[in-house]
Amino acid sequence: MSYNFAETPIEFLKGVGPKRAELLSKELNIRCFGDLLQYYPFRYIDRSKFHKANEITSDLVYVQMKGKIVATETIGKMRASRFVATFKDETGSIELVWFQGIKWIKEKLKLGEEYVVFGKPSIFNKTYNILHPDIELLSENQSEISEGLYPYYSSSEKLKAMGFTSRGISKITKTLVIMAKNSIPETLTPEIISKYKFISREEALINIHFPANAEILQKAQIRIKFEELFYLQLSLLMMRQIRLVKTEGHRFTSVGEHFNAFYNTKLPFELTNAQKRVIKEIRTDLGSGKQMNRLLQGDVGSGKTLVALMCMLIALDNNYQSCLMVPTEILANQHFETISRMLDGLNVNVELLTGSTKAAKRKKIDEGLQSAQIHILIGTHALIEDTVQFANLGLVIIDEQHRFGVEQRAKLWNKNEKQPHILVMTATPIPRTLAMTLYGDLDYSAIDEMPPGRKSIKTYHYFDSGRLKVFAFLKQQVNAGRQVYVVYPLINESVTLDLKDLMDGYNSITREFPLPEYAVSIVHGQMKSADKDYEMQRFVKGETQLMVSTTVIEVGVDVPNASVMLIENAERFGLSQLHQLRGRVGRGAEQSYCILMTGNKLTSDGRKRIETMVRTTDGFEIAEADLKLRGPGDMQGTQQSGMLDLHLADIVKDEKLIKHARDLAIDILKHDAMLESQKNQKLREQLQRMKKVRGNWEKIS
Repeated sequence: MSYNFAETPIEFLKGVGPKRAELLSKELNIRCFGDLLQYYPFRYIDRSKFHKANEITSDLVYVQMKGKIVATETIGKMRASRFVATFKDETGSIELVWFQGIKWIKEKLKLGEEYVVFGKPSIFNKTYNILHPDIELLSENQSEISEGLYPYYSSSEKLKAMGFTSRGISKITKTLVIMAKNSIPETLTPEIISKYKFISREEALINIHFPANAEILQKAQIRIKFEELFYLQLSLLMMRQIRLVKTEGHRFTSVGEHFNAFYNTKLPFELTNAQKRVIKEIRTDLGSGKQMNRLLQGDVGSGKTLVALMCMLIALDNNYQSCLMVPTEILANQHFETISRMLDGLNVNVELLTGSTKAAKRKKIDEGLQSAQIHILIGTHALIEDTVQFANLGLVIIDEQHRFGVEQRAKLWNKNEKQPHILVMTATPIPRTLAMTLYGDLDYSAIDEMPPGRKSIKTYHYFDSGRLKVFAFLKQQVNAGRQVYVVYPLINESVTLDLKDLMDGYNSITREFPLPEYAVSIVHGQMKSADKDYEMQRFVKGETQLMVSTTVIEVGVDVPNASVMLIENAERFGLSQLHQLRGRVGRGAEQSYCILMTGNKLTSDGRKRIETMVRTTDGFEIAEADLKLRGPGDMQGTQQSGMLDLHLADIVKDEKLIKHARDLAIDILKHDAMLESQKNQKLREQLQRMKKVRGNWEKIS
């Protein structure tokens, strides 16, 4: 199979055609022969075993049966209709039920013919049934039964309605595998294949779809997973190599009056050893003459903002401007106020630019940027607008960078002819495997130490039935002079419902904490910015004791006097978000608490999330647990990056393979930085093919 063959449109495969091709593209992103070959089965079943009707129980995961269709019936009308076939063998009968693709299945089934059916049994009205089973004539199925493990492919209702059940996908895949035999090109060098004792790529692709036995399936899976991870690592490390070798950066040679004045007279507290180490790593990058591209990870409250400010002062000491881009106006305002306060009395001009900035002020900011009168600009997405032009932008810092798309970030890089230094920051702890994959092209710094005097936040879980006890505790805290957050979930698809939850909660809180003795703020995303800021400020100033809000306070609100975070419907939040919310308290000297309220019925995942939060405040442990529960696709905006294009490898389960793949990539590039040698030609060609598919984001991170 040549690469041109792999790029042949899928409609030209026997059994597909234009209509089905359009649906395969829409439903499964299968557009060409190569896509289908890389659409791997999600399960394999030993199809040599058959069950009898009298052996069926709902505990069985899947069953395969031989028998005849003895009766059919359509029940219900229009969209509420279902098609039911009675399937009988010598020991009894079960029902086969279809809600989708009824017309197609009606035309296909024939009474009295012998069929093989396969599917998951369930029970309804004391009768066993199989919903949407795979069904084939026994005469057609016989050839498959002795072929070892049988592949199962994910499909969709629309595809099933056009005959592309798992079985249908298996059929066209078998046709393609037969066509491609003896011509699937190798993508790894002979040295790599020999070193790791891999089977060939052709053998791996044939056996990932149609394995003769479990042993060859495992070999195929390891070969394909390794290849995916290896090329991902090679691509990331080469990006880094190209940046270090070819991308010239501004050279910040001085640490001068602004940095030293701040350090000697304005530093709010002694830097932790971790902060000192990180600043040293960043200073080395800034003075190297190469463009910095560094990820700074630090848990909530670890002091990333202070590090960012000191880096911006180094830029200013070298006559360069800096900008700090954040995802929300609330966070932009918070950073602006914090940084302005910390720089008070020093000759540093800081400005704020958000979507709410008035036209006259915006014009003044544009003029100040172009005349280099503004040294530090803090803002939201407004920073990437074409009208925002800097005189000499030397450092770009992005906070919670995963909330911005790749193209949005790229616009910021291109504000100057010469690429600025890049520092991306996140408060979400990053599991080691994710750091090695998604951020493998970046240099990595971690602030893994909290400022002294911080007390660990105590976390408790209560069911709704314990609400009175929780309210009594809140009252005790408020009466002792503390403040309380009460947070409700907000899910975009259900804004109306969630706001009702929020308002119901607000009403119950105000009943429990009535005026004039108490005052309660309310904040949610549907409010006007000015109203939101007014309510936030009331809480920040201590004019209100409780703040009822949605997750708009997840980032950006810093109230040292707030000692309790009460999270309603905590089971509806992800672990990462729960950890971020908990980080809003524990910023003062007093003991702080996080209370997770849930309904009585928790899913298995929901229970694990709550148990993890109660057990630990370690951000890295929480991140690992989150990755295991949610998978990499949802974490840190990996879907937007296009880099984690893994068909089979799993960055949670395949940590050892990731390490082997990365070590090999490092070793190869150490001896052949640009893959120019003849022996690495195959690797270079494969990377170029991948780049064509994925696009080129080399300088973006």
